[in-house]
Amino acid sequence: MSRPLVITDCDEVLLYMIAPFRDWLAETQGILFDMSREDFGRAMTYAGSGDTVVGEEVWRLLNLFFDGQMHRQSPVPGVIQSIAALREHADVVVLTNLKDFRQQARTQQLLGHGLDLRVFTNQGPKGPALKAILDEYQPSRAVFIDDIAQHHGSAAELVPHVSRLHLCAEPLLAPHITCAHTAGHAHARIDDWESALPWLLDRLTNQNATTETA
Repeated sequence: MSRPLVITDCDEVLLYMIAPFRDWLAETQGILFDMSREDFGRAMTYAGSGDTVVGEEVWRLLNLFFDGQMHRQSPVPGVIQSIAALREHADVVVLTNLKDFRQQARTQQLLGHGLDLRVFTNQGPKGPALKAILDEYQPSRAVFIDDIAQHHGSAAELVPHVSRLHLCAEPLLAPHITCAHTAGHAHARIDDWESALPWLLDRLTNQNATTETA
């Protein structure tokens, strides 16, 4: 029988992204980032005018960050040890919403932090990509970890048998995002690895664990 499988997002789950992105915007672009506005699309404002950065400019800035600033990202507390513990019981892969040409850069970025993990890239909701990964690995059981509620909804629709953990380790972001557990699309919401690891190990190893929403 195949091993269990953990499929995890990267940004705000394995590595911090919003905090270094915020710092880079302020240092080089004259832009302030404030998620207390409760909407990523409205979080950026020009320091001089106070006008909101909108539309394609948001995506241009994000692409600039991932093109040349990924070295600013650092692992969230406890993740290195937790991934090592998970790999004793399961295969672990990364499913990240970056354009496909950045797959190698993300792989090398994670490797530089001691995370030697296979990376899958994706655009849009993650349910279809999750299904393709599961079709390839045919795991005995699987867990999906992501910080964005939309992806848990997509996973719940297409691969409902997969256990789903909503984890957002970035305190700048966590209080301001939709909770997939509250929405009924994730089985739990845990925002730190020290607390998440026991839950994940239980899902991977406990034969009595179910995927009923908690």
